[in-house]
Amino acid sequence: MLVVLVATMSYFAARLGGTVVIRPQVDWPLWPGNILLASVLLLVPRRIWPILISAAFAMFVVYNLQTSMPIRSIIVLLVSDAVEVLTAALGLSYSFAGIPQLNSVKSLARYSFFAVMLAPFTGAFFGALATYGEYWTSWRVSFLSEALGFLTLMPAILGWVSKGPAWVHESVSRHLEAFAMLAGLTVLGYFTFVSPSTLIAPALTIVPFLLWSALRFGPTGVSSIMIAVAFLAIWGAVHGRGPFIGPAPIHNVPTLQLYLLFTAAPFMVLAAIAEEQKQTERSFRESEKRFRLVADTAPALIWMAETDKLCSYFNKPWLDFTGRSLHSELGNGWAEGVHPEDLQRCMDTYTQSFDRREEFRMEYRLRRHDGEYRWVLDIGVPRYNEDHSFVGYIGIGIDVTERKRAEEILASVSRKLIDAQDQERTRIARELHDDFGQRLAMVTNELEQFQQVSVDLPSDVRSRIHELQQETAVIATGVQSLSHELHSSKLELLGIVAAVRGFCREFGKKQNAHIDFQVHDVPGNLSADISHCLFRVLQEALHNSVKHSGVRQFAVRLHATSDEILLTIRDSGIGFDREKAKAGQGIGLISMEERLKLVKGTLSIDSQPKLGTTVFARVPLDSESDSMRAAG
Repeated sequence: MLVVLVATMSYFAARLGGTVVIRPQVDWPLWPGNILLASVLLLVPRRIWPILISAAFAMFVVYNLQTSMPIRSIIVLLVSDAVEVLTAALGLSYSFAGIPQLNSVKSLARYSFFAVMLAPFTGAFFGALATYGEYWTSWRVSFLSEALGFLTLMPAILGWVSKGPAWVHESVSRHLEAFAMLAGLTVLGYFTFVSPSTLIAPALTIVPFLLWSALRFGPTGVSSIMIAVAFLAIWGAVHGRGPFIGPAPIHNVPTLQLYLLFTAAPFMVLAAIAEEQKQTERSFRESEKRFRLVADTAPALIWMAETDKLCSYFNKPWLDFTGRSLHSELGNGWAEGVHPEDLQRCMDTYTQSFDRREEFRMEYRLRRHDGEYRWVLDIGVPRYNEDHSFVGYIGIGIDVTERKRAEEILASVSRKLIDAQDQERTRIARELHDDFGQRLAMVTNELEQFQQVSVDLPSDVRSRIHELQQETAVIATGVQSLSHELHSSKLELLGIVAAVRGFCREFGKKQNAHIDFQVHDVPGNLSADISHCLFRVLQEALHNSVKHSGVRQFAVRLHATSDEILLTIRDSGIGFDREKAKAGQGIGLISMEERLKLVKGTLSIDSQPKLGTTVFARVPLDSESDSMRAAG
């Protein structure tokens, strides 16, 4: 059925081409046979191309024989048709995946190269041999004839085939618009190209309808309009009417062809640009629709802001969370739900990040629809266009209230554990000092007195008693030192500076190490929590340094600024990997970090193999009131 259909259509296409021959030079301004065949080949599998080409060419031969065309000319035309049809069909089938869609300038350029330029160009070299006129004049007519057909007829055929089903379901107004455009063109075109006397200039007739079709119906509309224009112009020229009848008949056909080509080409480009713009707008709308669908179903609070720092979008979960309308939240309306204590900090972070075009993360309390303030982690990132111009921010908020509560509980547990540890240290230190230390001191005194009164004992016995007295004194000193390390009375009585200086002196003597301690601008009224925290961090850091650094030279710096106090412990030892150390069995680093967290402090360590280690402990001085309140 397909072969019969193609053969029938090819025969009538040849007859149609024969009806528009312009005499006396016998030239075809437009030859539809090859265009129709190439269009069909693009719509069917490549394996049946030989059958369809054979059927179509057979009908071309039948028509040519009916017109008494010489056998030589028929053979030459078949070669020309074969070259042209295969060049166009193969080039377009390899260049496009499926039916060519001329919905962009790039696709129109690819189509024009293979169909409008290459195929007619190669076919014209053979087609010009079929006539007995001047070769290059015949080549030019042949080339323009096929190029005009590929530029107008093929896009219309392919467009009708690919968009025909969708066009059937278009609205009635859309169909009426297309009918009105075609009817208006037909009426005005008649008076331009067909009437005995030309009443209207061709440009006045064609341009408005081509603009209409390009902007409203795309390349298919332009090519369809151009088919009607070509039919009217050629029909008028065949019958000696219209603007393309001049005194030199040899120039009439090329003039008509060039007029139609240069009329169609710019509007095909305009139609492709319009389609590309529509496609971009559709893609943008689809993208925006998908974004809103994802945003409205995401379990997060999503917002967007423009370059003026005013919010222009909130997703449904945000509105459900606050219980307010979108209109109320837009602009800076969302700030009405921020807790008063967090508002200034929140707005400062928001504004400064906008000015610097930087990503920001902040936590603040936002009022929920039931009146409860919930902690929200808000992350904002800048948005940029493809040309890297700044267009605003997009942000996402997550309710982290339960996490904050868990952190508070964990911090409370950590504080209680550390307090319990310190209380146990104090108890043990007191026991060592008040009980064991005193008893050892008494034993030492008793041995000394016994040695003094035991003059009658042998000298070796007196020597042994003296040795026991010395060993007991050393043990008593060690117990006293351990007691001071577990609980420093100097820290409570004399403050952090005296306690640190004393500990460095005693620790250096005990470990046979030199510790260089320097202090600068440390306030005398430092809170007990901060003092105790820094002292314990110093103890832990020095113990780790002595144990792992491999050196006996250390530097300790304690100084304060207007808003923080900094403790630095430095050595020039072998260094270590912090992550490996934290993953090991020891808890020294973890203990220091937890202690500093309780006073809002931070711990940082700079350590490299063979380059030593520096421990930095920073504590904000405004944490004094917070720690006092937490302890109370």
